[in-house]
Amino acid sequence: MSDKLTTLDWIALVFLIIGGVNWGLIGFFSYDIISAIFGVASVVTRIVFALVGISALYMVAVAFKIADMSTNQDVERRARPAM
Repeated sequence: MSDKLTTLDWIALVFLIIGGVNWGLIGFFSYDIISAIFGVASVVTRIVFALVGISALYMVAVAFKIADMSTNQDVERRARPAM
């Protein structure tokens, strides 16, 4: 497994950041910037929200992959002889 983020990882991360900023704006100011840009309950707004949700689920899988890589590196470090 590569220890670098793929293009899909970056796209998911960008959508996750967009969603997080939007939820922050909703929480602090009751302002939904996605709906303000694309229209309330428009098709594009729903697509953006769906992509944010899919990105969040995808990033859960990425988090498990990162945790697994971290665990494997710890095992490899312990297996190396001390110099």
